[in-house]
Amino acid sequence: MSVVGFDVGFLNCYVAVARAGGIETVANEYSDRCTPACVSFGPRNRSIGAAAKSQVVTNCKNTVQGFKRFHGRAFSDPYIQRLKSSLVYDLAQMPSGTTGIKVMYMEEEKVFSIEQVTAMLLTKMKETAEHALKKPVADCVVSVLATACDPELGGKDFDEMLVRHFCEEFGKKYKLDVKTKPRALVRLYQECEKLKKLMSANSSDLPLNIECFMNDIDVSGKLNRVQFEEMCAYVLGRVEAPLHNLMEQAKLKKEDIYAVEIVGGASRIPSVKERISRFFGKELSTTLNADEAVARGCALQCAILSPAFKVREFSITDAVAYPISLKWNSSAEEGLSDCEVFPKNHAAPFSKVLTFYRREPFSLEAYYNTPNELPYPDPTIGQFVIQKVVPQASGESSKVKVKVRVNIHGIFSVSSASLVEVQKAEEGEEPMDTEQQATPEKEEEKEEEGNMQTDQDETKAQGDGQKEAEEEKTTPPENEEMEESKTEKKSDLPPQAKKPKVKTKVLELPIENSPQWELAVDMLNLFVENEGKMIMQDKLEKERNDAKNYVEEYVYDMRDKLHGRLEKFVSEQQDIKDFIILSIRIDTENWLYEDGEDQPKQQYIDKLAVLKKLGQPIQERYMESEERPRAFDDMGKQIQMYMKIVEAYKTKEEQYDHLDQEEINKVDKMVNEAMIWLNSKMNQQSKLSLTVEPAVRVREIQDKTKELYSSCNPIVTKPKPKVELPKDNKAGEQNGPVNGQEKAPAEGTEKGTADSTGNPPSTESTEPRPDMDLD
Repeated sequence: MSVVGFDVGFLNCYVAVARAGGIETVANEYSDRCTPACVSFGPRNRSIGAAAKSQVVTNCKNTVQGFKRFHGRAFSDPYIQRLKSSLVYDLAQMPSGTTGIKVMYMEEEKVFSIEQVTAMLLTKMKETAEHALKKPVADCVVSVLATACDPELGGKDFDEMLVRHFCEEFGKKYKLDVKTKPRALVRLYQECEKLKKLMSANSSDLPLNIECFMNDIDVSGKLNRVQFEEMCAYVLGRVEAPLHNLMEQAKLKKEDIYAVEIVGGASRIPSVKERISRFFGKELSTTLNADEAVARGCALQCAILSPAFKVREFSITDAVAYPISLKWNSSAEEGLSDCEVFPKNHAAPFSKVLTFYRREPFSLEAYYNTPNELPYPDPTIGQFVIQKVVPQASGESSKVKVKVRVNIHGIFSVSSASLVEVQKAEEGEEPMDTEQQATPEKEEEKEEEGNMQTDQDETKAQGDGQKEAEEEKTTPPENEEMEESKTEKKSDLPPQAKKPKVKTKVLELPIENSPQWELAVDMLNLFVENEGKMIMQDKLEKERNDAKNYVEEYVYDMRDKLHGRLEKFVSEQQDIKDFIILSIRIDTENWLYEDGEDQPKQQYIDKLAVLKKLGQPIQERYMESEERPRAFDDMGKQIQMYMKIVEAYKTKEEQYDHLDQEEINKVDKMVNEAMIWLNSKMNQQSKLSLTVEPAVRVREIQDKTKELYSSCNPIVTKPKPKVELPKDNKAGEQNGPVNGQEKAPAEGTEKGTADSTGNPPSTESTEPRPDMDLD
């Protein structure tokens, strides 16, 4: 099981994985751990990440970045309308009313939803993780906003201030309206981002220079850190508000804080650091990698959630970011009732069961009850209709239990609903649990109680509204449940005093879910299908480009070699030589950048085959010429070695006197034949030109050498037969030489006497050897 964390930022993304006992950030196909949050659409394919970033200037109208902030916003949202003018690409309204991005893709105008573009980026990040882990990735943790935050405060806002400043300066200085030229605006954004980073490390005046900015005009400007901080005073002033909010929500004092660690690219800005440090009254810690820390934290959280990883004990509780309430129509004349089911910072995941008394289907509307705190103008979460609600057989309201849940992803839903049906027990039947049947007076009281629980008076306070719904942590049973009466059943009552027994049955009710911004199933399936088609198109285009690159690579490789080391192997005839060089170098090179610029994959494969038909024989002749002398030399050495062995046998050398005469004659014959073959081929080759096919190939020489070796070597390396020693020499054979002697002492030599060489007797021989057999 894979454990992966994704940090999807405004401009860049990071991928972290858990493996080898730790968390590490992995690199993409460009060996860079930072992947730009960028998607570019072209006439044949998409580019995502670093490949898309390189097209920001050349294909600016169809290259999308900074789209993270458009999630969950309607096209009519004032925030969207305000940003439209600062974008180089176009926004459009989707059929559902959400925001889409208009681009030219595959020579057609397309509108992609924000969810589609984000899915493209996440797919790229998934591929990066899978390449690093060498296994599929199914689950991950993705970064989200913090508990207290300002969604409109980040590095991009400082970039915006710089761009605005230089647009005004260039307008006055060079009479240029930068915002009318998307390409110039993109280049200015890039240079302002670089300048911002430089100012974090330098306080002196720093230049900003762009060549051929607009209308072939070179522009320049300069700025220092003090001017930058004055310019961004409004943005910097918003830094402390989330910090105050955080301390209030955490119910902590500044004295309770032990250490403050800052992460994120914009945290490197000195004035940001200064304000945070001043707020907490502490020196800031920067031990973590500011860019990669969030992705690593996501991977750690994924490891904690994964059953495949054992992690140290960490107490981490997700919280509901904004309070969630439910409202419904009352059956009485009071109108709407509402109830806060999950207050702010409530633990998640969490489920609650609400009890209603109804005679007919009813709807619940979920919404965030603090719209002023939301980063979006619409607080609605969705509508949930509880269907097939019917009254009891007696005509009174049915008890309906509704289970609401915030899951591990922080998504609210009405997960189930059930109706409690009261059934009379048959005579003599003894149910497991009993409930006391109410008298008519009691039934009226119960119905009034039910109305109070469901129909809220408009004049009542919010606290009273919360009391109208029962909250339970336990999940209602799925099939049947027996309700136990609050009053104990007393067995000692007389038979006439016992009340009739009833039993209850729980029926599951269907729910019609209509979340506000959730994609419809058919739309989701369409998006998945389209994404699959685009992935396949990208794959086909990559294969086509690879085929083209192979042709281009072969041409450039042969271009220099044909006038270098391969020149003397081409041809002796000048016209043929010129034709080959012209075909490979000039004709194909021109074709690649003219008619061959945009051809199908098979066209490049065929072109490469034609080129190799001309160039491959030349390369093979060169390789044969380089390797043939060594092959001849190896075979010659082999022949000489076997000839020496044959000669040694003929001179009766002891080393080979055990060999068979017939086998030696066989070796002698094979060696002579090999010598004749070798001399013949060497003579033939020496008479040939380098421009023609060789008389013998290296492979043939190597095969001939192996054949000679496999035939002769087993004969000449045959070991001598073993000679059995007499029995009385057995002990000496077992003991082996003593004190480095090559031969055992002569039979009959007594212990302690000198040997035949005059050496003194060995001390070892006089010592007892209990584990040996001595004769």
